[in-house]
Amino acid sequence: MSLHSNLLLSFLLCSALGVAHAQGSTVYRCPGNNFTNSITAKEADAKGCKPVEGGNVTVVQSPKRAPAAAAPSAGGSPGNRVDPADQRARDSDARRILEAELRKEEEALAALQKEYNNGEPERRGDEKNYQKYADRTAELKASIARKEADIAAIKREIAKLP
Repeated sequence: MSLHSNLLLSFLLCSALGVAHAQGSTVYRCPGNNFTNSITAKEADAKGCKPVEGGNVTVVQSPKRAPAAAAPSAGGSPGNRVDPADQRARDSDARRILEAELRKEEEALAALQKEYNNGEPERRGDEKNYQKYADRTAELKASIARKEADIAAIKREIAKLP
């Protein structure tokens, strides 16, 4: 037998065993639309679960999640999320990055505005057709509007920083 055949046979065998096991137990629908077959009738009553009747039901258990590990902080104390000094450093880095981005966007806006020339950019050699010139002018205007919106967004982000 090939590896593929062995895997298929193993899968079918496990599926058949799972169905046989599920047929012997009652499936409960608990509040929050949770289905389970791993509790007793007494536990189901205590949790307010109702047995599911009719139709075939397949219950697949989800893997248990490992508890999230606390993020390491400079202080080493798991109670503190972030050391205040680390947070100040992060905020200062964020401000520096945003201010650099703001300068870059403002320079790009200035270049676009210079090229736009108040709606009358200089014609290029390949723009003998007026429509090409008008299309480039409209694209410059749209680019300027996008840059202004980007700059406003960066300024809002900077204002949010402490």
